[in-house]
Amino acid sequence: MMRNYLFLIFFVAAQMAVAQNILRGVVIDQDNQPVYGASVVWENTSEGTNTDESGNFELPLNSSSNQLVVSFVGYKTEVLPISTTFIRVKLYTDGALEEIIVSAARRSMIKSQRPTANTVVMSSAELLKAACCNLSESFETNPSIDVNFSDAVSGSKQIKMLGLTSPYILIAEENIPSVRGASQAYGLSFTPGTWVESIQVTKGAGSVINGFESISGQINTELIKPMDDIPYYLNVYGSSDSRFELNSHINEKLSDKLATTFFIHGNMRLGRHDNNHDGFLDSPIGSQINVLNRWQYQNVEKGIVSFFNVRYMDDKKQGGQMDFNPRTDKGTTNYWGSEINTQKVDVSGKVGYVFPDLPFQSIGLQVAYNYHNQNSYFGLNKYDIKQNSVYGNLIFNSIINNTLNKFSTGINFSYDNYNEFLYQNQVTDWSRRDNSVGAFFEYTYDNLDNFSVILGGRLDVSNRLGVFATPRIHARYVPWEDAVIRGSFGRGKRAANIFAENQNLFASSRQFIVAQDGGKVYGLSPEIAWNYGLSFNQKFTLFGKRADAGFDFYRTDFTKQAVVDVDFSPQQVVFHNLNGSSYANSLQVDFNIELIKHLNLRTAYKYYDIKTQYYSGKLERPLQAKNRVFVNLEYQTHDHGNGHWRFDATYNWLDKQRLPHTASNPVNERFPAYSNPFSSVNAQVTKVFSDSFEIYVGGENMTNYKQPRPILGNTDPFGQYFDASMIYGPLFGQMYYAGLRYKFL
Repeated sequence: MMRNYLFLIFFVAAQMAVAQNILRGVVIDQDNQPVYGASVVWENTSEGTNTDESGNFELPLNSSSNQLVVSFVGYKTEVLPISTTFIRVKLYTDGALEEIIVSAARRSMIKSQRPTANTVVMSSAELLKAACCNLSESFETNPSIDVNFSDAVSGSKQIKMLGLTSPYILIAEENIPSVRGASQAYGLSFTPGTWVESIQVTKGAGSVINGFESISGQINTELIKPMDDIPYYLNVYGSSDSRFELNSHINEKLSDKLATTFFIHGNMRLGRHDNNHDGFLDSPIGSQINVLNRWQYQNVEKGIVSFFNVRYMDDKKQGGQMDFNPRTDKGTTNYWGSEINTQKVDVSGKVGYVFPDLPFQSIGLQVAYNYHNQNSYFGLNKYDIKQNSVYGNLIFNSIINNTLNKFSTGINFSYDNYNEFLYQNQVTDWSRRDNSVGAFFEYTYDNLDNFSVILGGRLDVSNRLGVFATPRIHARYVPWEDAVIRGSFGRGKRAANIFAENQNLFASSRQFIVAQDGGKVYGLSPEIAWNYGLSFNQKFTLFGKRADAGFDFYRTDFTKQAVVDVDFSPQQVVFHNLNGSSYANSLQVDFNIELIKHLNLRTAYKYYDIKTQYYSGKLERPLQAKNRVFVNLEYQTHDHGNGHWRFDATYNWLDKQRLPHTASNPVNERFPAYSNPFSSVNAQVTKVFSDSFEIYVGGENMTNYKQPRPILGNTDPFGQYFDASMIYGPLFGQMYYAGLRYKFL
């Protein structure tokens, strides 16, 4: 027995010694952006390295020096004593070098070769390229995400990844699932863009740590940290469609360990516009007030960091005919109108602890409570949903033998209480309770050179989904310099919230029919899909300019699916279980280059092949362009001490899209089989006067394309042919905006 104990002690000690032979860290600037290419060297030695595009570095510990020198052009050099194996270094601009023009511009969208998964990081600089009023509008310059055009009833934009809508994407806020259940339709519009520090977009099945629902990818939003925030921030925005927004942050650092920020957002849509003269508003009128109080406590010496957030939001939208007045016309057939009123309360917290003597080991706890209450009507259809949710996630991170082998494990649970009522000729009560508890384990191997792999799995028990396992794999291989190949494979399972996710269909005369077959999800089976992906990227120099090119291909196969069938009849939408095959193939080819100094070009071509077995046959997914082209051009002038200019333009071309079946309608109440291709251009010009003040002007849909006849039956909105849900293009036409940003530093 003693021999075994001695062996165990020796074994553990040996592994800890190996683990602590490597120093890891990240280098950021004063704006908390990663510094790419920073020099990290042991003092008075030649042993060093450079940071990657995420600001990360790894360096063997040095027996002759414990002083680390971190430097980058234009920043003050930091010399730091090292007593741990992980550090976070912040570099500040060197005032003595104010006259030096720093030519190495930081990229606003980071495609690092280091992560094992196919992940793109959008920094705050990328978010400033558009007016960026809320999260759904933050992806206009990202080719990985397709942003649909807002409909006339909600004014909200929907997103797609790999050709699949947002319910198949795990959307999280600081790794806590945030847009789910009742908030699926409009949840992205509830996070103001000015609150966001960065966004990580991961294609493919994603990690098992945050849950089992992710199928096509994950989007994680990091909010601005109170410890890193500035004392005051103001953003004012106004547009030609009578939309006005105000964003303000007030930050107070109470000590070197405690800070808080109060975020305030308000917006109004005041104008009644009918540019296509169909008698309906092109975009809804309404308002939103959104406030967040965020606290951060961190004690580096004791390895503790924690956050606590409290948020309240009240959002009101009104759409419909120009003459609709809710006071006199609600519930009548005088005029067709709609209102969507939503209140949300979110309380969340998380605490993490890094073991001081074992910096590779940590434990964290995340908890969240969400209240979502939506009362809405669409003509004579009425839809109310209230959701109370509790979420918890306990994570333990450590290593196996050495830091080349890491793992994360833990348990999480979720509880959702839905009160859901659909009023359509009669009241239908779809109230229910969902709960699940699961355990996960994710192993990561990284040889710090050319290969890494993540093997993840989880086992969950759900009252409506049963007992099931979720396996996922991501792998990365570097075959030669500046090239990377990635692959992924995984399974996802989810309960479709068929009404909350398809609220746009309420703006029609369609009858909602659920073809129940005894399943536990609205009488249907839960959705199950497998996702497989392969990507390649190569960096190179072309005519002396930095460039990269690559492709990714993903396929999603549904074995079970809650099919939304709008082709069975123009007067019905039928929700039924998949009986046959359903798949989504997605191919993206991109090429990016710095044409001249500070002039960057990003291009992408995307091809989608998405088909589903409907009652009427195997058809292309409606309202989905098969081919898309994306071009983004950005330019920034040199800053000679008196400010600079930023220019950004994005071009999108969309191929024809299949429109739902309307051939059984009278001739004058039919859509064509396909829409026509069209293109749009968004552009913005920003004048930066100083670090504290800048103004911007921009335009959206500057090609002035407008969807012809977006509403069927607009002259008889309570008739059987009315349908305002089939939106595939812009409704408003050209839109211009202007605003300012002020920072008190």
